Amino acid sequence: MGSTSAENHGRPGTGRRDLIKRSAALGLISAPAMGFLSACASSGGGGDEDKAKAGKKTAKNPLAVNDTAQMEFVLFDGGFGKEYAEDAVKIYEKNFPGTKVKFAATQKIQSTLQPRFNQGTPPDLIDNSGAEQMDMGVLVGKNQLADLTPLLDAPSYDDPDKKVRDTLRPGIVEMGQFDGNPVWILYYAYTVYGVWYSQKALDSLDEQYPETWDQMLAVCAKAKKKGMAGWTYAGKYPYYIPFSLYPMIGKVGGREVLDAIDNLEPNAWKHPAVKACFEAYYELYKKGYVLKGTPGLDHIQSQTAWAKGQALFIPNGSWVENESANVIPADFDLAVSAPTGLDSSDKMPFGTIWASGGEPFIVPAKAKNAPGGMEQLRIMLSEASSKNFTAKVKSLTAYNGGTQGITLTPGLKSGVAALEKAGDNVVNPRIQDWYVQLQKEQIGVAGLGEMMAGRLTPAEAISKIQGFADAAAKDSSIKHYKHQ
Repeated sequence: MGSTSAENHGRPGTGRRDLIKRSAALGLISAPAMGFLSACASSGGGGDEDKAKAGKKTAKNPLAVNDTAQMEFVLFDGGFGKEYAEDAVKIYEKNFPGTKVKFAATQKIQSTLQPRFNQGTPPDLIDNSGAEQMDMGVLVGKNQLADLTPLLDAPSYDDPDKKVRDTLRPGIVEMGQFDGNPVWILYYAYTVYGVWYSQKALDSLDEQYPETWDQMLAVCAKAKKKGMAGWTYAGKYPYYIPFSLYPMIGKVGGREVLDAIDNLEPNAWKHPAVKACFEAYYELYKKGYVLKGTPGLDHIQSQTAWAKGQALFIPNGSWVENESANVIPADFDLAVSAPTGLDSSDKMPFGTIWASGGEPFIVPAKAKNAPGGMEQLRIMLSEASSKNFTAKVKSLTAYNGGTQGITLTPGLKSGVAALEKAGDNVVNPRIQDWYVQLQKEQIGVAGLGEMMAGRLTPAEAISKIQGFADAAAKDSSIKHYKHQ
């Protein structure tokens, strides 16, 4: 599918960052695999005496990298390939000519690195992605990761007057945090979620993208008269619906509503903004504006029907351009928009969108050359490396920029425009990172999926979902997280 970890954030498929989490949630991980995650804590070697001595701290070497120590970098070899990373490694070796980077790319992150974590001899930088991704919560909980705050507070590669953290897109730093201020993960890719559509199809209806729900219903009514459904979605994986529904809830009720949901607060799902947005989506079903048969479609089937003009809108992430490339017509004019709101009483402006990071890079706590691993990331977060990545793999990076001078594909161009329109109004619900089973099986399939198929009313769906959230909040076997 040419998909990425960012792209598989919250969706089905064979890989990338959520597969191991889904497997764990469904009880599919074998005992040896889970044993590894526990074994991470009981490592042997890797004491301070094995670590590379600090180098000389200079303006060009703010992390005091030892310029003769080897740096080891293990990359997940997936949809993004390895060329972008190899290019960044060449820059590292040019800047530190007395050293050598040991670089490897593999799809078997966990099985390759398992014995090394156990022995206390992990690499210095890891792209922890793919079907064999190591569980982030366990790594953080077992103190297996280095805090990346020194990297974030270092001068950026391009501008010594600007810290690395000040060059990143909204939400990247927060995504790497679990409890408190330390940042354990640097998500390198960046995904835009929202409502995807054909600008050509919208133009054929002589319509603009609707900003209020009354306008949305009017556009859908017009489409229906021309034989086109207003919406479709991945009916078999209805946790795609939140890609547009969650930011709509945030737009209508404010960020604090999404934070309360993430925090598993009592009655969070009973907020008036949630009720209003559920009722709005249910209206699409009630008025017959959802493509017939959608509840039985998987993500590929729904995207194909949409690409063939059977439906106007689909909730999705920016991977859809690559994943549906073989069925999207050349003149489709792919576009994405932030979700439609209710009306002028919404707390946040039109343009409020969900965007967040993917492709998680980590520096192990017992890395021999942690400053080297962080310096490699600092290089990758330069404008030149970011541009190189975007040009080669058609995806944005965590670096806030890096698109000038690149010929962007229609979807990528639209995503950049949507981010520019959003400005600071970017939301990043964490529930799908923190509570995978709750988000997918319960909120998604048992709640939203049933409501959109007409088998639950909005009130019934909300009551059911609140029950699931309350149960998760009381479950002592689950690690609980909260917005700080």
